[in-house]
This record gives sequence, C-alpha cells and structure tokens, in this order.
Amino acid sequence: MRPTKSTLRRAATVAVAGTMVAGSLLGAPAQAAPASLASADAVASLAERLGDRSAGFYADATGKMVVTVTDATAARQVTAAGATPKIVKRGAAELRRATAELDRSVSIPGTAWWADPVTNQVVVSVDSTVTGAKLAKVEAVTAKLGGTVRIEAEAGVLSTRISGGQAIYAGGGGRCSLGFNVRSGTTSYFLTAGHCTNISASWYSNSGQTALLGSRTGTSFPGNDYGIVRHSNAANATGNVSLYNGTFRDITGAANATVGQSAQRSGSTTGLRSGSVTALNATVNYAEGRVTGLIRTNICAEPGDSGGSLFSGGTALGLTSGGSGNCRTGGTTYFQPVTEALSVYGVSII
Repeated sequence: MRPTKSTLRRAATVAVAGTMVAGSLLGAPAQAAPASLASADAVASLAERLGDRSAGFYADATGKMVVTVTDATAARQVTAAGATPKIVKRGAAELRRATAELDRSVSIPGTAWWADPVTNQVVVSVDSTVTGAKLAKVEAVTAKLGGTVRIEAEAGVLSTRISGGQAIYAGGGGRCSLGFNVRSGTTSYFLTAGHCTNISASWYSNSGQTALLGSRTGTSFPGNDYGIVRHSNAANATGNVSLYNGTFRDITGAANATVGQSAQRSGSTTGLRSGSVTALNATVNYAEGRVTGLIRTNICAEPGDSGGSLFSGGTALGLTSGGSGNCRTGGTTYFQPVTEALSVYGVSII
C-alpha cells in the first residue's frame, strides 16, 4: 500500500517527489512520534526473548509500551525492563497456529488477517465482496479456531491503489506515487510499490511520458509489494516528503513500525493523511495474489496513492500497498515495511 518519499523540488518535476498516497491538498499538521518510540526496539527485543510467553507488544494511548505476557514471571521481566506488562490468555504459539490455519485454508480475495496484541486475538477482515459461499468458508475456518479468532467487516473493496493520473507515470499507462528516495554509494534510486513496478520498466514525471524519471531495477509482487527504480538524473533525488501544504518533511532514517504509533501518509491523489498503526505482519489477499508482512493502519488512501510514503516524524516506515474505503468516509490502508525493501536492495534513505 504506500510508503513514499516525496522529493518534489519546486524546480523539479512533480513526479520526483511523487508520493501518491491519499491526503488533502491542505497538509495536516505534522505528528510527532510517540514519546516512547525510542524504546520500541528494546521492547521488541524483549518480546522476542520471551518467545511464546509473549503475544506481542504495542504503544497505548499515552505512548507507553505494553508487552503482553502469559505468566507472572514474564510480567516481572517486562516491568524490570521499564515497560508495562499485560497478562493475556494466549501466547504467540497459539496465535501462530491460528494464522497458519488461515494461510492454509483461506485464499479468498478481499480477506486479510493479523495478530492483534491489544485484544490477544487474530483478526480476520472481510470486505464487501466476501459474501455467500465465500463468507461461509471463512466463518467455518474461524469457527474451528474458537475465541482465538474474530471476524471483522471492512467497508468497501480491498484492492491495490493504482490508477491513471499524475505523480509518477508508468510507460504504457498507469499512475502511482513515489515512496522514498534511496541510494547505494553514489547511485540514486526511488522505492515504490511492487504492484506498480510490475507494470513497466520505465517511469516518467509527466502523463505525456516525455520526462523520464528512471528505469526499474527490481520488483517483487505478490508475496511482497516493493520495487526500485534507478533515477536517470541523480539531482532529482532529494531526502524529503511533501506535506502538500507547500512544506516538506526531511526523512533521516527508517525503522520498523509499532502498533499504536502515530503516522502520516503522503500521496498525490489525496495529499497528506494522518492516523496510527493498528497491526503488524498482516496478510492480505488481493485479487492479484497474497502479500504478507504488511503494516495495517487506519489512514485512508485512494487509487493513485500506491507506492507513497508512510512515515512518523522524520522516520520512514512503509510504502503504500492497498486498502479499502476512501478519504471521504474513512478507510484502512496496508503498507509494505520499508526496512525490508532497504535490506533486499542494499540501499539506504537519502
């Protein structure tokens, strides 16, 4: 769904900073990362060490890091580490078994699932196309898993977010948003969604396809949803994201997202939009295939926002992949974690 780094320089073409993520042209105020964000990596390491005695962690409404645990001994370890323990019924192993069963038994487009550390359940969402026999199948699978799983209806139709328009344009047709500008040594690239880079090897800054931005050097979709394009002119690659109010946000690094973290998305269709991270490691069944490991948010987006940037403060989090709903009535958007793409392609944020 859409992490993009807008590098729209005033003197450069719009596509250079192209972030097609949804947002209004009047940029919303910038949101700072939660005060506890600096401790998120430490808490993640602690939860990993606890293994099946934990079912994940999240930031609560005050920004405090909460770690779910299954016993009092683990709770004491969490307290000693400076986080807040929450004793829950199900550990990571039980939630993994539930998601493994969903992976095996459900491949219906319009469905998605993720482990929710706040409710200690696996949530299965179904969009408006999942009805009749399709819905009955989902209900039958989840019924076998008991209270470990709950079903949640999702407004609209779950889809990737691509359309004709502006921002970055695919050779042969199609529009997406630029995510983040990156580099390897002295060579500059930009990241966007893989379902975008699958379309074409050549990307332009104008719909007439006369101003070449760059050429694709890698793409991965489905399974993942990221792609990389080498800039034809390195001067186009700046290290910021457009806030769609005449200002830009400098992006100085990248990190993994945290449940409960505040975030913003920038895109050429709907501008800047704000919200929070609601789940990690989500599995989404698009019509084109399954994508795993996505960030789920309550931030809206619309077609053309694909590939755009998800960020918190000056930290890059993800690339817009897809979602449901819209920016008039509200929606859900999924993002490819940018850290994975950076690692795979051996590049870093500019």
